Amino acid sequence: MPLYDCMLLLKPQVKKEALMELVARVGKHVLRRNGVLTDMKSFGTVQLGYGIKKLDGRYYQGQLMQMTMMATPNMNKELLYLNKEDRLLRWLLVKHRDTKYGLDFLNEDDERRELSKYPRSSIYDNEDMDKDDDDEDDEEYAVEQHESKEN
Repeated sequence: MPLYDCMLLLKPQVKKEALMELVARVGKHVLRRNGVLTDMKSFGTVQLGYGIKKLDGRYYQGQLMQMTMMATPNMNKELLYLNKEDRLLRWLLVKHRDTKYGLDFLNEDDERRELSKYPRSSIYDNEDMDKDDDDEDDEEYAVEQHESKEN
């Protein structure tokens, strides 16, 4: 199943309970279709770059929500009921491109071969350099500490 971001822009005066009810309804719809919600973010009230005209006026602010989900490819058609939702100013479903997950990710033998080109010991060759840098930092700290006692 592909990964999608569903962006919901709600009217600014919508109460938190109504907002959560709408988000829960979309989430239940995804779960009924054997999808999975992976992340939800609220960006709070945002200023819009232009006014969005609705039947009850023009809006220059909105409450922005982002829902990340794994869902079936026909999810866009199934969410068309959101067009009739009067609490929403806009909604958008964005498909993540070039994202590997599931069996596609596990079958990537080319990437494993790339990692095997580098020996494991090369990771630890630079440890001695890090230890020397730490000693210099300690000396600087000791000098600064000594100066502060004199003041």
